[in-house]
Amino acid sequence: MAFSSRLLSKSRQLCGNGVILQQERVIPVRYFAKEANRPVLKGDEMLKNIFLDVKKKFETALGILRKEKITIDPEDPAAVSQYANVMKTIRQKADLFSESQRIQHTIQSRTQDIPDARTYLLTLKEIRIKRGITDELGAEALMMDALEKVENELKKPLLRNDKKGMALLQAEFEKINKKLGIRKEDLPKYEEQLELKKAKAQLEELKKDALEAMETQKKREEFKDEEMVDVKSLDIRNFI
Repeated sequence: MAFSSRLLSKSRQLCGNGVILQQERVIPVRYFAKEANRPVLKGDEMLKNIFLDVKKKFETALGILRKEKITIDPEDPAAVSQYANVMKTIRQKADLFSESQRIQHTIQSRTQDIPDARTYLLTLKEIRIKRGITDELGAEALMMDALEKVENELKKPLLRNDKKGMALLQAEFEKINKKLGIRKEDLPKYEEQLELKKAKAQLEELKKDALEAMETQKKREEFKDEEMVDVKSLDIRNFI
């Protein structure tokens, strides 16, 4: 098929952005260029190890993608589930974060120096919005109401190192969880739902890129009479 070069570029781009190279690290080649009588420094060795680690993860992912059949159909739950399973295999084999682990890491790094509960909750909201996660249950508003209640009782802003105050807030949060039907034992189910949403979004992006690639090729004179194929019939393995 005549659309291979553009699809290959797009599929690699999606793989790199969404799965493999989340760290968004770009290491200039000059860091690894050989120079006469130049001693190996610890910094150079660290950069080299990072490069080799990213290279290994990328090759691991490509190896899996070359074997697994992916159907580009974000509206088909079976196709979304299959894609999510492929991504899960890649994360396990390449030792990458899941979406929930990535969010947890972001929360820890962004909030570790925040002293008060209000700023902490507002930061969680910023992270949620940035990650494209919807608050379908309205939990954030209820949590802020709970914080207002506790701070009114304390008659001061709640600090995170205030053990008594945080215990009161935690008790209010537990009431909210019970009201919304959120149970700790259901967390794996919520994580799975999050991964499925992420998988569907990535399939939608891949479908969009594939259609754009074919539309661009269609405008070329040599392909004007060629009929566009159904995206669902494409086999990504042929373009990797």
